[in-house]
Amino acid sequence: MKKNILIAFFLLISLFASNSFAADVVVEQNQEKAPYHSKTMGELVESFYATTGIKALLQPQAGVLDSHGHEMSFFAQGAGRIIMIIICFLLFYLAIKKGFEPLLLIPIGFGGLLANIPIANMAGPGGMLGIIYDMGITNQFFPLLIFMGVGAMTDFGPLLANPKTALLGGAAQFGIFGSLVGAVLLSQYVPGINFTLEQAAAISIIGGADGPTSIFVASKLAPELLGAIAVAAYSYMALVPLIQPPIMRALTTINERKIKMPASRKVSKLEKIVFPLVVLTLTILILPDAAPLIGALCFGNFARESGVVDRLSDTMQNALINIVTIFLGLGVGSKLASEQFLVAETMGIMIIGLLAFSAGTAMGVLMAKLMNLVSSKDNQINPLIGAAGVSAVPMAARVVSKEGQLYDKSNILLMHAMGPNVAGVIGSAVAAGVLLSIFK
Repeated sequence: MKKNILIAFFLLISLFASNSFAADVVVEQNQEKAPYHSKTMGELVESFYATTGIKALLQPQAGVLDSHGHEMSFFAQGAGRIIMIIICFLLFYLAIKKGFEPLLLIPIGFGGLLANIPIANMAGPGGMLGIIYDMGITNQFFPLLIFMGVGAMTDFGPLLANPKTALLGGAAQFGIFGSLVGAVLLSQYVPGINFTLEQAAAISIIGGADGPTSIFVASKLAPELLGAIAVAAYSYMALVPLIQPPIMRALTTINERKIKMPASRKVSKLEKIVFPLVVLTLTILILPDAAPLIGALCFGNFARESGVVDRLSDTMQNALINIVTIFLGLGVGSKLASEQFLVAETMGIMIIGLLAFSAGTAMGVLMAKLMNLVSSKDNQINPLIGAAGVSAVPMAARVVSKEGQLYDKSNILLMHAMGPNVAGVIGSAVAAGVLLSIFK
């Protein structure tokens, strides 16, 4: 027994010695192949400079890959990134100095800034922005949470008190179907752009100025365009105060902007509780494709109006929607990377979105003017509230109220504008359901 132990011990020592000897030989061979030599201070500085963003921006290299493994052009590596960084700074200016929806523009702009940092690859699959994008935007999770929070924040009372304002929300959805035609025409006549019908349908939702719905539809019909569509939709949502006022002024007279609407009737608590249940039931029966969006909206609103789950309602209105807005903004901003944004398709989508959003705003105002032609003088609608028919809630309603007070400080239009505004939210979700049912 002792003899066997001694034999095993000597074998182990022999094995260890042979491995050590082999390792020494490898080290000696490597030292012969790559002898060490010290570097001068100039070489050290040059080595450091090679890893800086300055060199990446000023001296683009061939063979550099973007976050998706595609080779980047010299323009995207250098001038393109500089252009996008300037655009991000412009978004900060609009958010901080002009007050244009800072809750959206600050995280979107900062996400774009991070996405255009050379070398760091923060928007790639393993980067911080890429992880955020994959965990909540590509799978539609963040948009549904946003709709839940919007439902909890929204009072449907103005719509219930004056149901005819729902027509304004419906008219503003013209932008969606107008942009569907625009996307098809663009792909027919502009070289380098070739949108399929499914892609055109996904792009068209931008016309409703509804970011969550745009993401929801794009992820189902055109996931390859999801980033560009998300950027366009949220950009125009945030720029509502810049885009809408000139359109409203062009289509109305000063006297029309001064119209004071009569006070709305008081809506009962029972009506507010029943309304989200009725809307959801009709959606389930008629348009189940829109049920995820409408369901999240109705759940948030039902929790608010029930009055017995204030903690849940408060969380959805504040903590939940704030957290999701941060992640959603950063994720959308990640698609402001130069190699993804400064391309023909994205530029085309941005143009279509702007035209469609403008058309939706115009149609809402024109519908209000048309309704006034068949209404008594005591029951006139201020045409400005028609612009709130787009589903950028409550941003469009605030813009309408501010515009009305420029001509009469005592004219409070906010609650009247909320009627078409919330109708627009429902309308864009319904339009999305219709497109999904046709093209899915």
